[in-house]
Amino acid sequence: MAKSKLVKANEKIAEKVIDVYDKIESSVVSGYTKIEDAFVERYLTKNGETAEEAKKRIRGGSSITK
Repeated sequence: MAKSKLVKANEKIAEKVIDVYDKIESSVVSGYTKIEDAFVERYLTKNGETAEEAKKRIRGGSSITK
C-alpha cells in the first residue's frame, strides 16, 4: 500500500516537472525568436524586404540572387 502511494506521488511530481519544463522551454524559444526577428529586421533586410523574406533568402530559399 505504501509503495503504491509513493509511486502515485512520484508520478504527480514527474507530471508537474514536465509541465514546468515545457513552460520554460516555450518561454525561452519565444524570447529567442523575438530577438532573432529583431536582429534580422534591423541588420539583414534589404530594400523593404520583410524579416521572413530575409530569413528565407539567408537560409537558401528560392529567392536567392547572385
